[in-house]
Amino acid sequence: MADTVAEPAQAPAAVRHAEEVMGTVFSFDVRGGEPGAVQTALREAVAELHRVNEVFSTYRDDSQVSRLARGELTVAECDPEVAEVLELGAEAERSSDGWFSLRYGGRLDPTGIVKGWAVERAARRMALAGATGVSVNGGGDVQLLGVPGPERPWRVGVSDPLRPGGLAAVVSAAGAAELAVATSGTAERGTHIVDPRTGHSAVSDLVAVTVVAPTITWADCWATAAFAMGSREGLAWLESLPDVEALLITAGDEVRCTGGLAARLG
Repeated sequence: MADTVAEPAQAPAAVRHAEEVMGTVFSFDVRGGEPGAVQTALREAVAELHRVNEVFSTYRDDSQVSRLARGELTVAECDPEVAEVLELGAEAERSSDGWFSLRYGGRLDPTGIVKGWAVERAARRMALAGATGVSVNGGGDVQLLGVPGPERPWRVGVSDPLRPGGLAAVVSAAGAAELAVATSGTAERGTHIVDPRTGHSAVSDLVAVTVVAPTITWADCWATAAFAMGSREGLAWLESLPDVEALLITAGDEVRCTGGLAARLG
């Protein structure tokens, strides 16, 4: 899990909102922009999150994804966003050599990419409305755009999976127009990440992987894939990805990180 760290006063007035949807809470922290336009965009973003849930939820028998999995719909008969998400998921599968998967128990399940994709879309909607600083946190997956105030970068605290209430690190978005922080692990949801090769829960020496990248859609995918790989292979793979840094914590309380992560801490 990750949380945006509060900044001192003197920043532009903040518009904040928390919405329960997709089985978690989406938190908005929006700075700057014309108030009416920002509020309109916020209402639209929230409505879109609920629509995404209706389309993609694997817990709803009537969702398009559930009907697609049962063969009742084709991709062409679904909303265009379904094809978009499935193509992104297929790209993630290719890039991770299959460690990220769109299937769970042999059944179509794009859950591993939908939340990050939805967080990023919501954040970009707010920026397009004129906001100068945007933080959208969907269940610990955070997309940051712009800045919260003059010379005040967004900062995101990464929860310590082995010490409840503590922080393992604080990530700074200083100098970045956009930055995302995603964590996959067992601390919040228990064992839920699947090894695509076996179809069973991933046997990993890791308890958490936090990925820092420009966009949350990919950061979320890469964190999931690296967790399933384990610390050694996962770290080597993450090091090979452009514009990606990561923090890995093992069950033995060993901390491993990519070479450039230190520049993003503070």
